Order: sequence, then C-alpha cells, then structure tokens
Amino acid sequence: MTANGIVEPRELGLCPFCDYLAGRRPYTIVALERSFAILVTREQRGVGHVLVLPIVHRATILDLGADEARDLMTGVQLAARAIDAAFKRPGISIWQNNGTSADQAIAHVHFHVAGTLPGGGTERGEVPELPIFETDAIRDALWQAEGSPLT
Repeated sequence: MTANGIVEPRELGLCPFCDYLAGRRPYTIVALERSFAILVTREQRGVGHVLVLPIVHRATILDLGADEARDLMTGVQLAARAIDAAFKRPGISIWQNNGTSADQAIAHVHFHVAGTLPGGGTERGEVPELPIFETDAIRDALWQAEGSPLT
C-alpha cells in the first residue's frame, strides 16, 4: 500500500511500460513526446485501443504533478482524435484505473482510449493478445488517416 492508501499491483522485476519505452521489450509505440507516450495495446478491447502514459514512472494518478496531469490529458485527446480520424467510430471510451481493487494491472499510471465496438462499448472480458505486426498496422492506420493529428 502506498502513502495515499491505494494498494498497487505487485510486479516481478521492472515495470513493463518502462521496459517498452526503453526498448527493452517489443511494443508498438504510436507517439513518444517529451512527457507522455501513446502505445497500441496488444489486448484490443475496442477499435484502435491505445494507452497514454507518462514517460516518467508514476504508479497512480495521485502521483502525478499538475504539469504531468495536463500533458497526459493532452495525450488522451490526441489519441482520441487519431482514433476518430482513422476508424470513424460512433463513440470513444476512455478509462483509467488506480489500485488493484480498481482493476489496475500495471503500477504505471495509464489511460485507455478506444473506439467503441460495432455493438457499442468495449470488451471487458478476456481478449486475445495480438502479435506486434497487427499492432503496428493499427499504429500505421492512426498515422495515415486523413485528418489525423499524428501526421
């Protein structure tokens, strides 16, 4: 438990997100800005599902400074606009979890941003883990869409 009372997930070894950002493990990175990154998650729970996270390791949203929080929200909006441009979904879901009781699986604050599924909403159950070449194709669609803020 942290000083703020949130019970964080326990990880064996280094933080996976920090490993991805450092290039120690393969992962599809859409954008790498000064203070935040956008990654395509291998567990697609919606259409064009990405993660927006700070470059500096912060376990929960309560650990962010004001500037970091502002920059992350800029990244969330950028991701949402790119998903809208690329996939033209009727809705965009955004969610963020803090602590194991809130279903946080990795103790590095991150926002999920995903276009809604054809029937609405996002997938909450088990989803298959996509190979890197498929997440790279999602990244490419986000980059190449007309009107994408990433171009």
